[in-house]
Amino acid sequence: MVHTWTSLISTVFLLLLCLTGLPLIFHHEIDEALGYAPLPEAATGRPPLPAQQIVQAALAADPGRVMQYVSWDKDEPGIVFGFTNNAPDGKPDDTTVRAFDAVTAKPLGLVGVGPMLIVLKLHTDMFAGQAGKLFLGAMGLLFVVAIVSGVVLYWPFTRRLRFATIRDHSARRVAWLDWHNLIGVVTIVWMLVVGLTGVINTWAELMLNQWKATELAEMVKPYAGKPPPVKLAPLDQVVAQAKQAAPGMDVAFVAYPGTPFTSSHHYAAFMRGDTPLTSRLLKPVLLDGETGEVSDTRALPTYLQALLISQPLHFGDYGGIPLKIIWAILDVLTITVIGSGLYLWLARRRKRGRVAATSQVALAR
Repeated sequence: MVHTWTSLISTVFLLLLCLTGLPLIFHHEIDEALGYAPLPEAATGRPPLPAQQIVQAALAADPGRVMQYVSWDKDEPGIVFGFTNNAPDGKPDDTTVRAFDAVTAKPLGLVGVGPMLIVLKLHTDMFAGQAGKLFLGAMGLLFVVAIVSGVVLYWPFTRRLRFATIRDHSARRVAWLDWHNLIGVVTIVWMLVVGLTGVINTWAELMLNQWKATELAEMVKPYAGKPPPVKLAPLDQVVAQAKQAAPGMDVAFVAYPGTPFTSSHHYAAFMRGDTPLTSRLLKPVLLDGETGEVSDTRALPTYLQALLISQPLHFGDYGGIPLKIIWAILDVLTITVIGSGLYLWLARRRKRGRVAATSQVALAR
């Protein structure tokens, strides 16, 4: 009963997540094929421009707006991304992201546009904001319960038949049940990993708010009551100071004062390492918005580190094309498990309906 109803309640939304998640596994490749992925100019051998010139180019491209973030892609060192909005704490949907050539500061086009943006919004929140994320997180938890309860149901079944037995000479519903159980067992680890990481991702905003209310509040306590900076320190000074505060690390992105990732008085430089793991585990460095001097730095709490690891793991976005293909195959198999489970439930209901109708006819006679 637990397996049946947890599966049924979440079925439609799980199908939506699996169907939208499939193209998102290859979103980089799809964006490139459709012409939505920015490419740097062929300016080899030339050093990158000062970061402040990229900021000026971003503000010139969007007059009347303010900078929120500047980020550097570790896989595309020739590109710098500028995030502008109507206000430092403006709505995420109002953010404009532009790519710039790191050597020439030439705009390379908008980022986060095109059909994949629609697919991403459907997958993350169904265009319902935080409420949609939390709802999909609840569906993800039901999915995990359905997986665990399915294993409990399948365990006695394995004692009666050999593993991977398909009774194709029996009724069609029996054969589908065998396929449903087999594919479910084969993909169980992957489904649990993707399901749990998906749930964690839906809590991202809640985790960030918790960090801001606790650790970030503690880090900026000496600046309590101070007004926001009137004149900001140049970005290059901020980057240089952050690198000195975190030796051996590079800057992933810088949040401007007043944005959701920092305080109203501080820049926040989020540093990354150079290994596949440490490049995901960011370390914040807070810097005074006026002077660019380091105010504080400390590791992120465990729950935010878990979030940072779960994001690429959810889409298989850390092992190149071979891992993405494996993720896609497992996604298709999961769609098969969900679809076959729905078919088995409908077939059982039809069978019960026929039995009930036959019994009523017999009683009437």
